[in-house]
Amino acid sequence: MKRIAIVLTTCFLLVAQSCKDYLEFEPKGVVSSDQLNTPEEVDKMVIAAYASLSNDFFLSQMASVPWIWGSVRSDDAYKGGGGTGDNFDQHIMETFNLLAPTNGQINDIWIYLYENLGRANDALRRMETMTEANYPNLKKRQAECRFLRGHWHFILKILFKHPVWVDASLPKEQLNTLTNTTYTSDELWNKIAEDFQFAADNLPLTQQEVGRASQVAAWAYLAKTRLYQAYEQDDNNNVTTINPARLQEVINLCQNIVNSGGKSLSPDFAQNFLCGFENGPESIFSVQYSQDDGTQNGKIQLATGVAYNMAPQFGCCDFLNPSYTLLNAFKTDQTTGLPMMATYNNDFLFKINTWANVNDLSTIDFMSQTVDPRMDHTIGIPTHPWKYDPDFVTTKSWRRVPEVYGYLTSMKSLEHYNSSCFVKLGPFMGTSRNADIIRYDDVLLWLAEAYIETGQHNLALPLINQIRERAANSTGRLVRKDGSRISNYKVSPYLNGINCNWTPEFARQALQWERRLEFATEGVRFFDLVRWGLAAETLNAYFAKEKITFGFLKDAFFKKNRDEYFPIPQAQINFSEGLYRQNKGW
Repeated sequence: MKRIAIVLTTCFLLVAQSCKDYLEFEPKGVVSSDQLNTPEEVDKMVIAAYASLSNDFFLSQMASVPWIWGSVRSDDAYKGGGGTGDNFDQHIMETFNLLAPTNGQINDIWIYLYENLGRANDALRRMETMTEANYPNLKKRQAECRFLRGHWHFILKILFKHPVWVDASLPKEQLNTLTNTTYTSDELWNKIAEDFQFAADNLPLTQQEVGRASQVAAWAYLAKTRLYQAYEQDDNNNVTTINPARLQEVINLCQNIVNSGGKSLSPDFAQNFLCGFENGPESIFSVQYSQDDGTQNGKIQLATGVAYNMAPQFGCCDFLNPSYTLLNAFKTDQTTGLPMMATYNNDFLFKINTWANVNDLSTIDFMSQTVDPRMDHTIGIPTHPWKYDPDFVTTKSWRRVPEVYGYLTSMKSLEHYNSSCFVKLGPFMGTSRNADIIRYDDVLLWLAEAYIETGQHNLALPLINQIRERAANSTGRLVRKDGSRISNYKVSPYLNGINCNWTPEFARQALQWERRLEFATEGVRFFDLVRWGLAAETLNAYFAKEKITFGFLKDAFFKKNRDEYFPIPQAQINFSEGLYRQNKGW
């Protein structure tokens, strides 16, 4: 039985079908509401609020690996699956074609997020009747619930820009009076930041029960919030300025984490994605999963359950296919060992200008081109071992519809079939391995980004090099059966005046490239592009290149000043009787 810090003790029925319903969401149990207003019962309510983090599923993932929203909508990955009609709503999101406020999965994620947010608010509402005299953990539990509420509001903000802010102060009978225009975009960021600041002020530096939010986790999430807020947007989603005061907050918060002494990079990048290394030195805050915990199927991660390939050990369903553009992004200059940021996609490692090049893998010599090792940590490539097993070699036959999506398969966030964390649930797969929401590599790169955008780009250089040096040292598991390396790896640190000129502009490009490689297929890329104001130009260039070969992208086009955010679901506008206002451009 896998040890976990937090176990689900209270079950909820998901009964909400309108915003008014699920903003008033209450757990359905065998006791009356008043009977839950005791310290013992509220503690259980807090645990139930944590449990909402692990309630993700194939179509409602956000807490663990939000690949639909952050990878498939970017140049990271194709939707995959059985073709464009398999989960067609996701195909629409991937191509931004025919996307509309009536898209069913957009409405589903809105409902899912507010249901989870409601658990934190319900616990907070019950705590309002208590004092520290009869509930010594009051402040700490309030801080944990506000941390969780901040998490859900943060996700709503980056998805929808103008979601409805919901706290525990408003009487339930007045919840139907809320609107999504009460606060400006900047004011919404401040509301989210207030929750994380309260958490930072009232949580211990570390927690004995590692699944609970700590002060370090609150500092990190507050830094992330201020970083996103620093890139100020106008009403049309254009980045108009980068706020230096907000970036200074990011610097201070990230320095708090670095100086706390409790966090560091794992020595091998692989350890972030292997069973048995959870809650390690790099993990800042993670979703806790389990199996054999007394429940029917265990509390397993199913967000990536359809991303496994068609190997006989899996057999379903081959979603989340890394893009060929992403594969090329891992190429390095054979002389300098640096990324080929300007030319990486000119001459493909996999040449995708014709379908014959995609199909004929026998012509590819992976030792003739130097690459970043993170390529073989992230992408399942035919003829390469899958998930560090030299006896489990990826083949073309593992693909479900290669004639649509090519031959690359997902790997990083998936589990080897022999892993003790692997769970097969009917035709689907799951894992009890924890999923990090924030890691220390994120913190280092946020700090580097803030330094660069405040004119201190030289301070960012050693931080980015820490990430690159760890990548260079992460080759021990990337070997074939005879002990030889899978690919020709070469990654060098940036050396100002030797292999690069570390100007502010070059530093910015290096930072953005490092984030691309470090978090590839983890659901991060799209949100980075929107924050930087680069989504339209990056994605339309990607579509123009890849649609030459991949027909499913022939109608793909990102509409600037609209597609940076989802529309407010039309069903929710209807349920609010017109109180909600639609986002610009929709």
